[in-house]
Amino acid sequence: MKEFVEFIVKHLVENPDQVTVTVVESEGRFHYKVTVGPSDMGRVIGREGRIAKAIRIILVAASSRKGQAATLDILD
Repeated sequence: MKEFVEFIVKHLVENPDQVTVTVVESEGRFHYKVTVGPSDMGRVIGREGRIAKAIRIILVAASSRKGQAATLDILD
């Protein structure tokens, strides 16, 4: 799943080399933490958070197919 999130985010930004995705597992839930460059933050979040919300929906749907729970955080 980490590669999947990384793939989506890298194709949205202008500086894909600044994208990092870390995964933290706690209590059976996977927390995906995405960091992008400061100039690409708006591209990942989108207007009114629409792109971030879409990425979260895709992540939750894909992880639930595998029987996992997942969340996505976009860090500054």
